[in-house]
Amino acid sequence: MKADGRATKAELEVVKQFFGRQFGARITQQAMQMLRDLLQKDIPAGPVCAQIRANMNYSQRMALLHFLFSIAHADGELHPAEDRLLSRLAAELGIAAADIRSIAAMFAPKADPNADYRVLEVSPPATDDEVRKAYRRMSMKHHPDKVAHLGPEFQKTATEKFQRVNAAYARIQKIRGMG
Repeated sequence: MKADGRATKAELEVVKQFFGRQFGARITQQAMQMLRDLLQKDIPAGPVCAQIRANMNYSQRMALLHFLFSIAHADGELHPAEDRLLSRLAAELGIAAADIRSIAAMFAPKADPNADYRVLEVSPPATDDEVRKAYRRMSMKHHPDKVAHLGPEFQKTATEKFQRVNAAYARIQKIRGMG
């Protein structure tokens, strides 16, 4: 949240809403106070990422990365310092480069013509068959059932990612005239 030098109200609101939906009002109030205290400190990300990597599976870490991207984009822009930190955190969390690009593409401006291809982890020259295979692979990778045990908010995020994969595939199908 403070990678760009400031924690904005919009970023705090994303976190507050997440905690509210996940844990309820009382715990959210406590968590937000703890977050305000933590934002005053300089906590090294490396050891935190190592602990997360040791205690969360790959799908859970991808859900966390998606949440971090949503915080970074909450104020309507991705500051270069936020982008650099997200890349570093993702690498330290053990997220594959293709998955990082795919999650980042989910937040790309709508005018980006290649974002749908990046979401599916293929390039525009890919064959229709390669696009279909990529869609099936990404559908399985981002299926909401993979994080169902983490609670409704993580499942909601997974559902949004799953819908973004489906929408990307539908747009590519339409553009290419795939049946």
